[in-house]
Amino acid sequence: MAEIEKKPIKIMETILRDAHQSLIATRMTTEQMLPIIDKMDKVGYHAVECWGGATFDASLRFLKEDPWERLRKFRDGFKNTKLQMLFRGQNILGYRPYADDVVEYFVQKSVANGIDIIRIFDCLNDLRNLQTAVSAANKEKGEAQVALSYTLGDAYTLEYWVEIAKRIQDMGANSICIKDMAGLLLPYKATELVGALKEAVDLPIQLHTHYTSGVASMTYLKAVEAGVDIIDTAMSPFALGTSQPATEVMVETFRGTPYDTGFDQNLLAEIADYFRPIRDEALDSGLLNPKNLGVNIKTLLYQVPGGMLSNLTSQLKEQGAEDKFYDVLEEVPRVRKDLGEPPLVTPSSQIVGTQAVFNVIMGERYKMATKETKDVLSGKYGATVKPFNVEVKKKVLGENAEVITCRPADLIPDELETLESEMAQYKQQDEDVLSYALFPQVATDFFKYRDAQQKKVDTTIADTENGSYPV
Repeated sequence: MAEIEKKPIKIMETILRDAHQSLIATRMTTEQMLPIIDKMDKVGYHAVECWGGATFDASLRFLKEDPWERLRKFRDGFKNTKLQMLFRGQNILGYRPYADDVVEYFVQKSVANGIDIIRIFDCLNDLRNLQTAVSAANKEKGEAQVALSYTLGDAYTLEYWVEIAKRIQDMGANSICIKDMAGLLLPYKATELVGALKEAVDLPIQLHTHYTSGVASMTYLKAVEAGVDIIDTAMSPFALGTSQPATEVMVETFRGTPYDTGFDQNLLAEIADYFRPIRDEALDSGLLNPKNLGVNIKTLLYQVPGGMLSNLTSQLKEQGAEDKFYDVLEEVPRVRKDLGEPPLVTPSSQIVGTQAVFNVIMGERYKMATKETKDVLSGKYGATVKPFNVEVKKKVLGENAEVITCRPADLIPDELETLESEMAQYKQQDEDVLSYALFPQVATDFFKYRDAQQKKVDTTIADTENGSYPV
């Protein structure tokens, strides 16, 4: 038998971003993470994902932390490891499309503060919504990785994925990620998809999945055998369930094979030991719901990502309609089809899920349509892979509604100058305008909190110097 060429699999560690986003709603604090960075830096990871996604919103809103300060502290600590972030294309880290000048400035500041690799995706796989961010990353000498939001449906054939990968290569991306946010990619389908992409393009291929449906580790095994270059994993205390397969398990799986990572299991064990009490504390406080650690095969039936499942549950609970859960699950694929069959990932997953809840609770489909549903049908999020349901469009928008066919951001004038003037009184660093751009109210509340904390510190220092404060 011919010897397999030695090709160590590279690993991107998610514990500082997606793992705790998936399991404990992104509530790990910077102070909880910093003490272990030195050890993580010695592992030999391809990269550590530590920023972007929901970390920005959660830092400002719940943890009262400056996300930019977090990034700078990570950069100081990781001397030998690339830092990676997740970026929602024209939506940046927010929930609406932003003007090109905001996108470009955000990319510039992300790289300047320490990000090496920017994983850029669009919830509709509309590549027009990615070009500005990719060009900006190239200009700043960052690595632009474009992610395919993986999903299932009539339109999503192997030919579709191959064609889109070729277009991604042509647009100047440095690498491609298969972003399987709902854990829908099955092992033998991974063999097929990775093989086809490796033949079609010359870029490195990375695979990201979630354990929600229970197949993720097997999917990684088949993908690695098919030639995938990098896989995303999470340290075991924050692995499995709605998170990623465990780093240590994948390292051990490939030990002694041509794909051997060469990682030190003793070092990984020390890192796991550090995170375990944080996980246990989250379990005790109720922040980590044990349900999020199980396997939910319904993911494969309804194509609903884990985070979206918990959103639906809480929305129904608020409405006192928890008994409608399965009705809503069955309504989700119907709404998705009506809206052009988009992949279910932020923000399209929230839009489809919320509309499904309304349809079921109201007892009549689209009796009430959310603003976001109207925006999708108006083309404000971009082009979907399949056409909208004509009757639904008519019911929601009316007979002669205007629909956008151009790139949505072409209709958004530059915003930075206006944003700067709106928040000038709070500005302490250049990056503050970007925090404000993404989350105006949340950022303003944070700025006020920051000012109040600073005043307390100044008062304490002044009292100490005047001798009126006990030293």
